[in-house]
Amino acid sequence: MNELTTNESRDSLFDGELICFQHQKGYRFSIDAVLVAHFVDVKQGDRILDLGTGSGVISMILMYRWRGRVREVSGIEMQRSLAELAMKNFQANGLEHLGSIIQGDIKEIETQIKPESYDKIVCNPPFYTPASGRANKNPEAQMARHQILATLEDFLRAAAFAVKNGGVASFVYPAEQICQFISLAGKFRLEVKKIQFVYSYPHKTATSRLVLIQCLKNGGTGTEILPPFYVYSEKNGLFSSEMMDFYKKNKELLTD
Repeated sequence: MNELTTNESRDSLFDGELICFQHQKGYRFSIDAVLVAHFVDVKQGDRILDLGTGSGVISMILMYRWRGRVREVSGIEMQRSLAELAMKNFQANGLEHLGSIIQGDIKEIETQIKPESYDKIVCNPPFYTPASGRANKNPEAQMARHQILATLEDFLRAAAFAVKNGGVASFVYPAEQICQFISLAGKFRLEVKKIQFVYSYPHKTATSRLVLIQCLKNGGTGTEILPPFYVYSEKNGLFSSEMMDFYKKNKELLTD
């Protein structure tokens, strides 16, 4: 089950302590997943749901960093090929006792889980509408990156259904679409409470490519704008110190 097949690659995080099998020509996780995984505030006994888990990398980062604190991390994935890969990754890292995978359609989330049964939601939804963004010839990658199987509204509705009252849902999304996100989130009583814009590197003319967003179900008014996050220290440079920290093993968090 944990052997590398001919159509897979074996990648790693945290100095090799977390391995991730990925399809060589299918969907492969990007920096977006690493960013949003580290944006989640985890408390003792939290049950966390990862909507559209893909290969399970966000769930695995959360379990690796917080295995002494988190109670359970579940992932829902619509594509069977990715759902099976995510379960393989959980098993390869010895995390199957903390994590589970549901292969199903988030548009039918009522048939998959009980309402308001999770403390936290995390989601890296498809960014592009079917007619926008860069097309990918691989169907698995195309469906993971484009809103073919489900729209942003579908993901927000699923998050609102799954998270408990007063629970938190964390997302990563294109910064240029933040107005659409806030409008749709409010429709499902997910009030935006924290926003952090992500930039490639510090520069006075730089524009943000991504935004990290935390929503509170039935939260009140008031939004905190966090300091900007820079992925690189400079143009064509190395990762920033903050980004480097996201890739370092962090033993003390395991039993925090």
